[in-house]
Amino acid sequence: MEVVALVSGGKDSCFSMMRCLDYGHKVVALANLIPLDDAVDELDSYMYQTVGHQIVVCYAKCMGLPLFRHRISGSTRDHALKYSVTAGDEVEDMYALLSEVKRQIPSVGAVSSGAIASDYQRLRVESVCSRLGLVSLAYMWKQDQTLLLEEMIRRGIVAITVKVAAMGLKPSAHLGKELSELKSHLLQMNESYGINVCGEGGEYETLTLDCPLFRNARIVLDDFKVILHSADSIASVGILHPLAFHIEPKPDSSSSIEDGTIVQENSSRLYEVNGGIAHTDVEDKPTWSPTPTSDAYPNIDVCISKTGKTLFTIGSWIKEPSSASKDLKADLVAVLSRIENQLKEDGLSWANVLYVHLYISSMKDFALANDVYVSFITEKKCHLGVPSRSTIELPLVQVGLGNAYVEVLVANDLVKRVLHVQSISCWAPSCIGPYSQATLYGEILYMAGQLGLDPPTMKLCPGGATAELELALRNSEAVANAFKSSIFSSAIHFLVYCSARLTSSEKEEVEHKLQNSYVAHLDRSKTGSYPTILYVLAPDLPKGAFVEIKPTLYVPADDNGYDDDDGDITSVVEAGGSKPASSKVLSEWSAQYSDLQDACCLIHTVGGKICSAVVSITSDIASRICSCTEQVHRSEEHLKTIARFCAFQLAKILIDNGFTWDNVTMLRFYYLVEHSVAAAVMSCVFSEAFAELGGAAGGSLRTDGVPVFNVIPVSRSGRSASMDDIVTCELLASKA
Repeated sequence: MEVVALVSGGKDSCFSMMRCLDYGHKVVALANLIPLDDAVDELDSYMYQTVGHQIVVCYAKCMGLPLFRHRISGSTRDHALKYSVTAGDEVEDMYALLSEVKRQIPSVGAVSSGAIASDYQRLRVESVCSRLGLVSLAYMWKQDQTLLLEEMIRRGIVAITVKVAAMGLKPSAHLGKELSELKSHLLQMNESYGINVCGEGGEYETLTLDCPLFRNARIVLDDFKVILHSADSIASVGILHPLAFHIEPKPDSSSSIEDGTIVQENSSRLYEVNGGIAHTDVEDKPTWSPTPTSDAYPNIDVCISKTGKTLFTIGSWIKEPSSASKDLKADLVAVLSRIENQLKEDGLSWANVLYVHLYISSMKDFALANDVYVSFITEKKCHLGVPSRSTIELPLVQVGLGNAYVEVLVANDLVKRVLHVQSISCWAPSCIGPYSQATLYGEILYMAGQLGLDPPTMKLCPGGATAELELALRNSEAVANAFKSSIFSSAIHFLVYCSARLTSSEKEEVEHKLQNSYVAHLDRSKTGSYPTILYVLAPDLPKGAFVEIKPTLYVPADDNGYDDDDGDITSVVEAGGSKPASSKVLSEWSAQYSDLQDACCLIHTVGGKICSAVVSITSDIASRICSCTEQVHRSEEHLKTIARFCAFQLAKILIDNGFTWDNVTMLRFYYLVEHSVAAAVMSCVFSEAFAELGGAAGGSLRTDGVPVFNVIPVSRSGRSASMDDIVTCELLASKA
């Protein structure tokens, strides 16, 4: 992509440009915001007027690039971490600046910034990029600062300190020093006082005099003076004021730059972007059409399901597709409209949605599905952050479910923490659009489906399924670390999607890789037992991937970074409690099926608060349940027996672990499409089993005709990569 780089004169923006070149991009312009003379931070304003104002012009000449510059007219008016378009805010000055760059250089597709750890800075750049249809590139985001500093020095960035404001940094001793000279001292100060070695906490500011990007010339500082701004005995604050400097052509430079003083600012390569932008011009303008409704497709009959009470899943799918159900767009509009209406009936909105499972009939229609999706779920509607999402292809049409099936995880309250990084970086795959990397609600982290994408290039890694799995695990760990968690110590459940293009041996290799790279390294000190693992075979996955993983993690309240004072933490429900009494029906079923639980169930509980379970019905288990040796899956009566057994096992799991049906947040039944059983038939047999079960697990098992489960057609599923189940049950219950 062609890139415009936001520059300030320091090391970070320069190194960010170098990273852009590393990953095949082309920097075609520089953009710079000039602070007001009466800026709130007088010291930083003074620094810019005396240093950056002139130095950035030198950068453009040294690099042979045009410079776009705009004087800030706004101030910080929106103080929230997540920025909303606000008239008079300084972010609108960035919008005005980059709008002009985009107008004059229409081929520009991305913006480079030097963000390392500041969410505040990153989110504002991402907001502007989103509105302008640009991609944010932040290749230093979340990178180890010690390694960054070492690489900057090693790769030839010559930068000096022009401001110091931290314990252990003295204006008299450390201003004007090159990074290479200060490196050992900065590392020592990091050990002693915890300062950021790259100055990300404002400990110091730099001025770049030379770097590999300066192909035409370098900057030479001839004279300067040190100005003591604050003579604090612990952490003095001082700035370096250049008195004289010039640019010096490099040998073999093709530029006509002459050795001499500062570049004249009337250069044809300097574009002054004057004026602001009216508030009415900067409102969020959707790039999609207005939200469609199911009224556009009146003949499409849509079904609904709903689990639990406080935290629950709503599922929606097409019932017996008619002639009105012709394509994915019509079906997805109908399904999302039905969910939206259900949310409204419950007094909720898309802002209450934590997670979305998007199932489509063909991955070839992924772009179309995305267009429909973003017409319903937008950042504006989800002010606390957009839901996390997983998208896979499923054989929906074959079993009469139309072209789209959607599940949403919903919370009754607006208490969640969302991680949505849209910038392309080296940290983890970006989520450019209205879906986030992960959502934390209570003490459960719901992570978006992770592919084996190389974060800086957003391309699938070479090497096949096992290589993709290994990188997907690494990406998942990066996301988990952002919540002070780890997939190796906090996993509750792992859902592994495998592409139907994999051979049997390749699927076995995936399982072995997961065992060796993940399971073998698990730390069970927090969760007590191994997480449940479920494999599902899908016809296709996004980007043609071989593997997609979806981890669910336990993040204790003490570790998740929430602050009670901010109202961002869900009260923790007391663990344990009395177990609900068993019913007569459950007692009768228990006598019939009790010897089979160990053979078919995986159960993982955390502190009496969270329960994850997988019930696996193989042909062998089915034969024992149905007391016959024939192909039990083809008979409706046998399917009813299997459904009855699944309902019993789930009820027993809930009772044995102190949970009720009201605690169930997700319940799915995966079944094989090769058995030629319509989804409506499967839904009916499970509904009958639950009706017979009644309230056996305590609480109220609804009998209003709305299923408490979702029936999901798959190519194959199971507890191992062989995926030889007839039916697989997946359950998650939480008291949070």
